[in-house]
Amino acid sequence: MTANKLKNTLLYALLFMFIVACDDTVTYSEMKEKEIEAINEYIKEKNIDIITFQQFIAQDSVTVVDEKSGRNEYVEIDGVYMQIVNNPKGADDARKIEEGDTRNIFACYTEYNIQDADTISSNKYYSAHDEMRVTNNSGSYSATFTSGMMKELYSSSYVPTGWLVPFSYLWFTRSQSQHTKVNLIVPHTKGTSNATTYVYPCFYEIRFYPETLYDYNEE
Repeated sequence: MTANKLKNTLLYALLFMFIVACDDTVTYSEMKEKEIEAINEYIKEKNIDIITFQQFIAQDSVTVVDEKSGRNEYVEIDGVYMQIVNNPKGADDARKIEEGDTRNIFACYTEYNIQDADTISSNKYYSAHDEMRVTNNSGSYSATFTSGMMKELYSSSYVPTGWLVPFSYLWFTRSQSQHTKVNLIVPHTKGTSNATTYVYPCFYEIRFYPETLYDYNEE
């Protein structure tokens, strides 16, 4: 190899090393790893006990939440961690969304970015809550936002599929004291368009109502 060729080879090698050193691009695989780490850390921080789906069904589709005993159960379904905090199945007027039914459901929610430890949005202190049109298609649920903050924030009627996971197990009533409440840890694949694009998980606290006749901010 001549001196010039050796010189050029060294220059190309240095140029390549410089380009690699300056490449701060994070791969999708790395972003997913970071997301998983954030979810696991959140579960640990909140002392969440992940129960099996079989245990969840054996408990009559109940996740135990008891501050005195410290039980804080979630169940993982299709990658979504779900906790049913309140499910008024015993109320006189309680009903599920039956197969073939389409119902208007109102949601009072808080959306929290687990990875950035930041609240993205909440309609908890607004008088008008997000309205969803929910349909049960042979046990598979679909929905669209017809109004509300989520629709305005993301400029879309798309309801995150993570929000729909609980509907197979939920009952609804007009009673203010018997509202339906769930907590969800939703990975980017089941989240909003932004979560999907930027790969981050969210925690959602959601109360569902079939009517807007009550003061939803009252605990």
